[in-house]
Amino acid sequence: MKKVSLGIKPAIFPTPVLMIGTYNDDGTVDVMNLAWGVMSASNLVEINIMENHKTTENIMKRKAFTVAMATVETMTESDYFGIVSGYKVSDKFAHSGFHATKSTYVDAPIIDEYPLTIECELKSIDKGPEELRILGEIKNVMVNEDVLGEDGKMDVSRLHAIVWDNFKAGYYCVGEKVGQSFQEGRKLI
Repeated sequence: MKKVSLGIKPAIFPTPVLMIGTYNDDGTVDVMNLAWGVMSASNLVEINIMENHKTTENIMKRKAFTVAMATVETMTESDYFGIVSGYKVSDKFAHSGFHATKSTYVDAPIIDEYPLTIECELKSIDKGPEELRILGEIKNVMVNEDVLGEDGKMDVSRLHAIVWDNFKAGYYCVGEKVGQSFQEGRKLI
């Protein structure tokens, strides 16, 4: 099959749809839709974010943030959090109709409607070539009981997490298990 050059593109797929939760100066909730984030160690989350976001300002002041996974059920509100700036619409969270609970572990909100939330304490901020690289140390992970399997572990097929397509800007649902890691490769041993 012939390969075609696409040039320089953000071509790693899937890209998670991460919802970054922080508190504003007045204690109101701010949530931002962010695509550029990864696990960088078993207890560290890295997000890459522009300096000019309200969320960035909040993280620097509060030294904490939460990371939630957007889902099919929260797609409309999650997309809204990405297209509306907290600097321009101060009550964007209230407008969404969502609810928040203060984290017990960090100075950041847990958005009740998201079934998986990672609570992070700011560990470091490094200036990258285009964005800031913010490293958060995981202090706790909250999950809704209905996304746990019979074994008490997270069942991603119940999460209905969405990912973002960098090529056509679409959202896609993740969840069908097609194999078992550390087992599939044994077929070649």
